[in-house]
Amino acid sequence: MKFTKMQGLGNDYLYFFDEVPENVRELAVRLSDRHFGPGSDGLIYICHSDVADYKMRIFNADGSEAMMCGNGIRCVGKYVYDKGYTNKTELKIETMSGIKTLYLYVDEENENRSVKSVTVDMDNSTYEEERTIHVKVGENTEIVRLLPVSMGNPHAVIFTDDAENAPLTTLGAAIEKHDAFPGGVNVEFVQVLSETELRMRVWERGSGITMACGTGTCASVMAAVAKGYCKYNTPVTVHLDGGDLVIEIKDGNRVFMSGPAEFVFEGETA
Repeated sequence: MKFTKMQGLGNDYLYFFDEVPENVRELAVRLSDRHFGPGSDGLIYICHSDVADYKMRIFNADGSEAMMCGNGIRCVGKYVYDKGYTNKTELKIETMSGIKTLYLYVDEENENRSVKSVTVDMDNSTYEEERTIHVKVGENTEIVRLLPVSMGNPHAVIFTDDAENAPLTTLGAAIEKHDAFPGGVNVEFVQVLSETELRMRVWERGSGITMACGTGTCASVMAAVAKGYCKYNTPVTVHLDGGDLVIEIKDGNRVFMSGPAEFVFEGETA
């Protein structure tokens, strides 16, 4: 099986232009291994859709299926355009969290006319009231204040004064499996730098620490708007371990995400 490795701000996946095989979960675990495989945060299949231009299915490094991936869907847009499967610069992509619209920005100065960035209409976000939970971390119990946000997949946003030293592998991992989130949850640690700038680090459900999480970035800005740290209809730059994304929350909590997508290499599974 031929694959293409792509990354959006270091959030890397192996892409297959094919239908999903029966042993996909075993494949995701084996191929995502960074020592014994090509290494990735998971696998993304670009498939036929009856309701959109293409369907995207995402399998995390632990074999579980994800509902949506913001960085991954930008790479899907670049993949199908740059490889000549479409000449559209506006695409509809079917996901487990609904149909998303992609706007592709093509480098007109490049003779190959490749996609240089993608804006995604991520649809509406919803959030709940902030809540306090008790989390067992090792021998200790910590009291954590967080704001649950849905981007079609679940997020728990925690505001902090020091995102650089956020306890991703301890507190983040514990919250992912907390009883308050029966299906698991993505955990974002967010530091407010200004009304138009945030710093975020993430522990992703099913993948652990990743360099970027598109839906998590959207959820973080939604939470910041909900708490009055940021404003509606104003682009917010979010600094991630892998680079920057720009998020804008429109009236009605409709979310737009803009950022890059890049090819890494092509390969074939053994």
